[in-house]
Amino acid sequence: MTNERKLAVVDLGRCDYDTAWDIQKEVHAAILEDDDEPDRLILVEHPAVITLGRGADPQHVLFNEDYLSSQGVELRRTDRGGDVTYHGPGQIVAYPIVRLVGHRRDVHGYFRSLEQVVIELLAEYGVQAGREDGLTGVWVGDEKVCAMGVAIKRWITYHGLALNVAPNLEHFRLITPCGIADKGVTSMRELLGRDIPMAEVKGKLVRQFASEFDYQRVGREPIPDGAET
Repeated sequence: MTNERKLAVVDLGRCDYDTAWDIQKEVHAAILEDDDEPDRLILVEHPAVITLGRGADPQHVLFNEDYLSSQGVELRRTDRGGDVTYHGPGQIVAYPIVRLVGHRRDVHGYFRSLEQVVIELLAEYGVQAGREDGLTGVWVGDEKVCAMGVAIKRWITYHGLALNVAPNLEHFRLITPCGIADKGVTSMRELLGRDIPMAEVKGKLVRQFASEFDYQRVGREPIPDGAET
């Protein structure tokens, strides 16, 4: 690899969870097989879905699958780390599929860098966000604004973070988010008292990600088949 780390941004628009997961696996395999493949940052909004990570307690899903289906919410088990989380419209999900090389072969350091990306993004809007001791994600007071759950295979990451821009916060009542019962969930809309264009937030997220992870060039790729604009 050269000193210039290359990143391609893939915006899937609105895309169901299963399709996005398949795309992640395809990209991960391509990067693993070819040193010339650029790292990727996949951005997506999912239809309403609850996901259970490898360490999830099923009791943290508070309603049965039939009821969730009646509310238009799917349920999926996945291979990321972490517990139970919710994805839905109004939330930017970012899946970095990147090589952890050299000094970056540090899982805890990777989480801290992901958190810093969101902390810096929110600071651009005047929101003072931070970390909670012993917990992952980004918090404003006792409320989580960005959840994280990743997987790393052969030092290439997948899965990632979910930033609440303006999701339906009532849907978080269907679960115990990340297994944490004594803290809340918030969004940028709640914190700022106004709507923010999703495209604007995506742009800031890409820029902060490229800065934090030392990418020199940020390109864009076509939306794959099966994803919606």
